[in-house]
Amino acid sequence: MVASTRARELAVAAAQAASDKLASDIVALDVSEHIALSDVFVLCSGRNERMVQAIADEVDRVLTSEGSPPLREEGRSAGRWALLDCGEIIVHIFHEEERLFYQLERLWRDSPEILLPAVSSPESGASSPETL
Repeated sequence: MVASTRARELAVAAAQAASDKLASDIVALDVSEHIALSDVFVLCSGRNERMVQAIADEVDRVLTSEGSPPLREEGRSAGRWALLDCGEIIVHIFHEEERLFYQLERLWRDSPEILLPAVSSPESGASSPETL
């Protein structure tokens, strides 16, 4: 089983939204082989609590406009680790310290990484030549 096309499209939209709010270390993992709850995990980091909250707000806004609003969310108000469960994808937005502590990439290392297209930087308005 492979992540659905729709889940991959939502992951790209979530990654772009996170990038627009200066998230770092954006990764998408195809977890469809390992769990039935979701196809894709999107992980990213923010430098502080306000940034984590801003990233969560933007990802929520974009995914809602794409027709996939969060069904559940956790931790958003604390700003240390926000989880947005949109069904097909689950977006984890970490404070940098929490991401190092929980190491979800290590826990899900058997899941293939989804190559995300380069996302545009809000400062430059242009696409980066590398993929995330």
